[in-house]
Amino acid sequence: MTTQPSARERLLDAAEELVSMQGVTVTPVDAILERARVSPATLYAHFGNKEGLITQALQRRLSAWDRTWQQCIDAADTPEEKVLAVFDALAQHRRSLHPSRWCVFLGVTAEAPSRGPELEDILAGDTRLLADRLGELAAGLVGAGRSENLAQHLVLVYTGVLGMILRGADADTAIADGRRIAAITVSAFGTADA
Repeated sequence: MTTQPSARERLLDAAEELVSMQGVTVTPVDAILERARVSPATLYAHFGNKEGLITQALQRRLSAWDRTWQQCIDAADTPEEKVLAVFDALAQHRRSLHPSRWCVFLGVTAEAPSRGPELEDILAGDTRLLADRLGELAAGLVGAGRSENLAQHLVLVYTGVLGMILRGADADTAIADGRRIAAITVSAFGTADA
């Protein structure tokens, strides 16, 4: 016998799926409740309000992204491949979750200019993870003095890939192109001042 996910998990799934495809502001609470097959009281008992639900759905998504990215880093053989693993992780992550128009974190950031502190923290956490991890990985290639600069360039390429997906580019092609551009960037940093 198959067990049904808990009401809490169904709410998280519904919120993630709808917000990923439609956006946070045009996704009414009623649509989330209908998709999850729960009452308003259940949502409020578990999450307090819609923002609390969105925050927890994003936290779950960020944790899944973190795990996927770390697995891709662990599978990479060289310091350069470890840096570029962010693009491998993006491709894998997109295939493993609900489809999305682009980055849910960027979407929520753009759509919700006034946010509570918990939502603000999870959105900032996504950016911190990206910048900090790329900076750490870049330090293995170019040294600590230039790693932050390389990481900033890579974040720009990564964000450009997400923007191209939003503009309608084929996700796999955009990710592959972004990875190639990032490899050129890494190479340029590696040979600078040599």
